[in-house]
Amino acid sequence: MTLSVRTELIVADAVVAGVAAWAAARVPGVVRVEPGLRGLVAGLTRAGKQLWSGFESASADGVRVHNPAEGALGVRLEIAIGAERAAADVGAAVQAAVIDTVFERLGVTVDEVSVVIVDIEPEAR
Repeated sequence: MTLSVRTELIVADAVVAGVAAWAAARVPGVVRVEPGLRGLVAGLTRAGKQLWSGFESASADGVRVHNPAEGALGVRLEIAIGAERAAADVGAAVQAAVIDTVFERLGVTVDEVSVVIVDIEPEAR
């Protein structure tokens, strides 16, 4: 007798956000992922949970995961970039990196990536 076991893997939004932040930070031209006000509040909440549980999770400051349509997954990132690269090029590279890395690392398909450039750092002198 052979039993068929069906399993389901559910990846938490916080994990998707952490991988997306990591992927974005590695893109040339990205200076940092910016948390913004909402991210700062979420970061404080996460820090409290980490302190309570003793575990440290990946930083997802500046990243929000949402479901723009039934069954779809969207990621919104707020980033600061360097002045040496074109904003459109960096944004497109971040979108590709997030889609590819999240699928590669987690097996999760990201359907929509919104990149908000909130700051441009001046060139180093």
